[in-house]
Parts: sequence; structure tokens; C-alpha cells
Amino acid sequence: MFDFENFYLEEDKLGMTVTSGVVTIKKDNSNLIGISIGGGAPLCPCLYIVQVFDNTPAAKDGTLQSGDELVGVNGNSVKGKTKVEVAKMIQACKEEVQIKYNKLHADPQRGKTLDIILKKVKHRLVENMSTTTADALGLSRAILCNDTLVQKLEELEKTELMYRSLVDHTKRVLKAFYGLLLVFKEFGDAFAAIGVREPQPRASEAFSQFADYHRQMEKFGIETLRAIKPILTDLGTYLNKAIPDTKLTIRKYADTKFEYLSYCLQVKEKDDEEYSYSAQQEPLYRVETGNYEYRLILRCRQDARNRFARLRSDVSVKLELLGNKHVQDVVWQLQKLVGGLAKFHSHTLQLLKDNALFPIEMDLSRSAFHYKSTSPVINDEDDDDDILQTAEEAVEETTDGKLLDSTEQLKVNENENLRNNVSSFVEELSELSLSQNMLGDLHISTTSDLAGLNLQLATPKQTVASEETPTATLIGFD
Repeated sequence: MFDFENFYLEEDKLGMTVTSGVVTIKKDNSNLIGISIGGGAPLCPCLYIVQVFDNTPAAKDGTLQSGDELVGVNGNSVKGKTKVEVAKMIQACKEEVQIKYNKLHADPQRGKTLDIILKKVKHRLVENMSTTTADALGLSRAILCNDTLVQKLEELEKTELMYRSLVDHTKRVLKAFYGLLLVFKEFGDAFAAIGVREPQPRASEAFSQFADYHRQMEKFGIETLRAIKPILTDLGTYLNKAIPDTKLTIRKYADTKFEYLSYCLQVKEKDDEEYSYSAQQEPLYRVETGNYEYRLILRCRQDARNRFARLRSDVSVKLELLGNKHVQDVVWQLQKLVGGLAKFHSHTLQLLKDNALFPIEMDLSRSAFHYKSTSPVINDEDDDDDILQTAEEAVEETTDGKLLDSTEQLKVNENENLRNNVSSFVEELSELSLSQNMLGDLHISTTSDLAGLNLQLATPKQTVASEETPTATLIGFD
């Protein structure tokens, strides 16, 4: 009969190769070499290195790696021993220990399976979630403790926003400053033209000098603008080169971090699988055949961790340099900008203060300040006009016509009364003449009365008439 207790399946190396070697490692003050051991009897025929800790004698030596098989300690074979027994053998050695190993030559690309890619995607999603939300969704994940680079990345984004706003504001300030210089130039040209046309010598000289001062201000402003314009280039270099380069390094660091966390999560899943099978006392094929699949994942995790640590160091250095440049460079650039503008305004103030030209005397015509309007007159009372247009126009009752009609009526009445009075008087006179048998010829003459009527009145002529034939002539009206 076969003794199945000491029977092991043939190792399944999954196409990987191993090479043997011996290394001597000096212990530290804690009597440790800095490795953790896995596998061993009674489930696995191999004893292998699970992890090499940082800043330990094994890590500094660099020979042993995760996934390498331990064959012997100080010339003693460890085949068929448990990991606890091998750990005691290493601790029993003083000062240094000699370890015989089988180096596992693994291709990390073989360990980058679809499961690792999906785990990276899950870690990217969980990165922006709260712990409560991830737990509620049942998402398993690996978390880095004391990862301060996430906070530094947020600070970097705030710094980038501040720099972008600073560059935009500086551009607007310099553009407005250049517009001010153009105004100075236009003032200089205008006062120069006035000075040329001014007949009084003193006023002409004053305007010409004032124009020259404005041209000097414009010239000095252009020099100041050329001196402070490189500030935009320096700030743009920090904004468009330094910050994007750091963010690119951070993206690479994040990708490596998610890959490392994915391998950590997969190792944890493999360990849980082994524990569950061991609790049920059931064999696991990959464990009984040397656990090479698990050891491949261990090697991939160690490589990912090394890349992660290297990129983490690079990101930390770049962020520190970027922070120092931000503190020092921004202060210097702002001092240069403010100093240049202050120097320009001081020069302008001194130029106008030391050369007082006004007041001056000028001969102005009476129409000197009468200007023809070149723009349409804006009526500020449009609302009142609308009100007047919509309201009913009040009609003023004039009494001139009525007074005129009343006067004419009075004149007509007076004329009629006068006509009636004259007619009555003439009739009475005629009756009186007839009754008294007055003799004599009557002559008709024309006179004007107050009413403007032409009346024919009778006036006696000094003629001799016979008493026998008295005659009379009636008065007629034209």
C-alpha cells in the first residue's frame, strides 16, 4: 500500500524557471533579517518568501525577493518543515545567516490578468467614494494608510487655479496700462497741435512742453512695460510646464498605486481561499503543486510596490520643489510687477510736479466754447412726451374772437341807432320845412359822420326866391 501522508503532487511551475543560489545576510539589532515566510508542511511542499520588508538586512542585500523558495538554512535542508520551524532556525543563528534559495524567474506581465485590470477600475471608482458608500455597495478594496499625496494633489489644483487667475488678471492689468500709454500719446499729439497754433508765445511754449511731458510719460511707460512683461512668461512656465509635469507624474503614481492595491487585494483573496479550504480540511490544487500561481502574484505585488515607492518619492520631491517655487517665485514676481508700476507713477508724478506750467493766459474768442453737437440730442423727458401724446390736449378758450365780434356788433348797433336818429331828425326837419313853407333852394353836400356813413344833408343857399312859388327839395341818402 502507498503512504499518502508523505506523497506530494508534482510541482506545476506554470512555465516559469528557477535557479539555485546561496546568500549570507547579517542580522540587525533585533536578530531579524526582514522576511516573512509562507507555505510549508503539511499542505504545501515548498517554503517561500511572502514579503521582504523595507529597510531591513534582506531588503538592503537585494538578493531575496517575494516568491523565491527557501531550500536550506546554514546548510540544513528545510524540506518538509513548517514555516514556524524555519523561522526558529533563522532566529537561532547569530549575527549572520546563510540561506540557500531557488530564484523564481517570473514574468510580471503574466500576472497582469483581467482580474487585476478590473480591480484597478474598481479602485479608481472607490477612490472618489466615501467609505460608507463603498461599504453599502459591498465593494472590497485595499486602502493605503497615511496617504498624504491625495491632500497635496488637492492643494496643487487650488494652486493651479490661483496661478491661472493671477496670469489672467496680470494680462488685463498690462493691457489696461498699455491703453493708458496710448492715451498719453494722444494727449501729447493734441497739445502739440494746440501749441503750434497758439499765437501767444508763452501759451504756445507751455502747451508744447506739456505735450513733450506726455510723450516722455508714454516712452517711459513702454520701457516699464517691456521690463515687467517677462513676468507673464515666468508665471506661464510655472502654470503650463511645472504644474502639468507634476500632475502627469501624479497620474502615473495613481495608476501604479491602483495596480499595487489590486495585487494586494488579490493576495488577500488567495489567502482567504487557502484559509477556507484549510478550515474544511480539503486540499487545494495550486497549494499542493507548489503554489506557483500565488508566488507569481507575490512577485508582481513586490514589483508594483517598488514602482509605487519610486514614483511616490518622485511625486513628493516634485511637490516639495513646486511648493518652494510657489512661495519664492510668486512673491518675487509680484514685487517686480508692483515695483515697476510704482516706479512709473513716481516718475510721472515727479515730472509733472517739478515742471509747473499752469495757469497760463490765452486770448479766446466769444464763441470759443460754443461747440456744434456731433451726436443726436437725447431727450430725457421721453416719458413726459409720451404722457402728453396720450393725454387729451387742453384747448385754451381764447376771447379775442368773441371780443372782436362784440365790438363789431356794438359798432353795427351804434350805426343803426345813429342811422335811425339821423333819419328821424331829417324827417322832422322836412316836416318842419314843409310846414313853415320855407323858401329857397337846397344844396346837397356830403359829410362823414362818426359811424362812417355818407349822408347827404341839406344846407340853405343864399338865393332869392319868390314868395309866390315856395319850393322844397327832399333830402336823399346815398
